[in-house]
Amino acid sequence: QLQLVESGGGLVPPGGSLRLSCAASGFPLENYAVGWFRQAPGKEREGVSCMSKTGDTTNYAGSVRGRFTISSDNAKRTLALQMNTLKTEDTALYFCAVVLAVSPSCKNPVVLSRWGQGTQVTVSS
Repeated sequence: QLQLVESGGGLVPPGGSLRLSCAASGFPLENYAVGWFRQAPGKEREGVSCMSKTGDTTNYAGSVRGRFTISSDNAKRTLALQMNTLKTEDTALYFCAVVLAVSPSCKNPVVLSRWGQGTQVTVSS
């Protein structure tokens, strides 16, 4: 079963930056489209950014476009999410996943992998 493990979360002040990492367990990441998701307390999980398996298509939710960047290192089987100019509303539990295909604004893609534990991002002064 496709499984990924997230890391890199933490506490950061508004305007700060954080880089999340996601490691694939036992399968080649380059064979799949992938995405980052987040879930804030009391809210549904939402897509943040998705990337095609070739890496030539990247989509972002409107709320993070221009501030977040998704990237992958296939040799290391890792996926990253660089988050800049963080806002308090970015506070959430962040997850990575394998998706069937990249969707516009990474909205409601079909998720193929099992959800991991996630990594907590808290933006607060």
